[in-house]
Amino acid sequence: MNHDQGVISRYRDHLPVSDATPIISLNEGSTPLVHAPTLSEKVGRGCQVYVKYEGLNPTGSFKDRGMTMAMSKAAEQGAKAVICASTGNTSAAAAAYAARARMDCVVLLPAGKIAKGKLAQALVYGAKVVEIDGNFDDALRLVREIGALDQFEVVNSINPFRIEGQKTASFEIVDVLGKAPEVHILPVGNAGNITAYWKGYCEYRDRGQCQSRPKMLGFQAEGAAPLVRGAPVEHPETVATAIRIGNPASWDGAMNAIRESEGHLDMVTDDEILEAQRWLASHEGLFVEPASAASIAGLMKSLDPSRRHAENPMASIAPESTIVCTVTGHGLKDSDIILKAAFPMFKAKTDKEDVLHQLGF
Repeated sequence: MNHDQGVISRYRDHLPVSDATPIISLNEGSTPLVHAPTLSEKVGRGCQVYVKYEGLNPTGSFKDRGMTMAMSKAAEQGAKAVICASTGNTSAAAAAYAARARMDCVVLLPAGKIAKGKLAQALVYGAKVVEIDGNFDDALRLVREIGALDQFEVVNSINPFRIEGQKTASFEIVDVLGKAPEVHILPVGNAGNITAYWKGYCEYRDRGQCQSRPKMLGFQAEGAAPLVRGAPVEHPETVATAIRIGNPASWDGAMNAIRESEGHLDMVTDDEILEAQRWLASHEGLFVEPASAASIAGLMKSLDPSRRHAENPMASIAPESTIVCTVTGHGLKDSDIILKAAFPMFKAKTDKEDVLHQLGF
């Protein structure tokens, strides 16, 4: 019986693997493409919005797609240890897949800049965690230097096999819809994901699996928006820790995806991100981490009627279009931000009457 139903098993013909590649998998992929009826109504004009819910991957984020490829190719090359820099999700995925591959894993994290849920994952999976006095870009610079040594294989998205694995999400979307969407909206941090999705759509079209490619819309956090600003951000700051990156490794790939798809790149504020996170949970039942909500915040910003036509990427979208928003990580990875917010809670005595009284009944 074949126990592996991960992305390499299902899309082997589209990936650079061979019989010599040992497949390191946790049955990643096959995440739900959830129809969002309330969000569809908000967009209007007969458009249908779907949410690609990547938080249901094994470690709770889209990073698992790329990590199964990176780790499998590392194993093929005989690697005994892997290393990565991370704002959280990459470290969780690298640690989990390294454990599966029986490899050592080293992760470099910006001290105090990672959600506790993600740090807990890296630790429990057995990674050797090094907190550095710097940001993600400093950590990635160190990883590049250490990765030049023979002892380590780098599994950040500068590893091209990461992009190969991540492109499978676009395959899944086409397989479910029976076509490519007209619009695809993503959060953008290190920019590997938008690069990978575009690569996948292009390859599927070239193979005749779909007839068109979507317009790609990418949204960065306002305090960490180097692609929008056109220059690296030395000290990126945003509540969306997963996209708190000032100099994306896949800069060129992301800009190519925007340009070739005739898409759009913009930024959203932290307030817009948090509002979108809560809206998605309370209206569609999907709990995502703040970085994931950047795609939802971006869609909502694009619907603002006060924006000039030239600034609104949705203005040229035809009625009855299909729109897909990728949400990249599960909300439980960064639940502290919710628990710190001013949500109403009620206190009551241990009797029915007082519970009902507190609720206003």
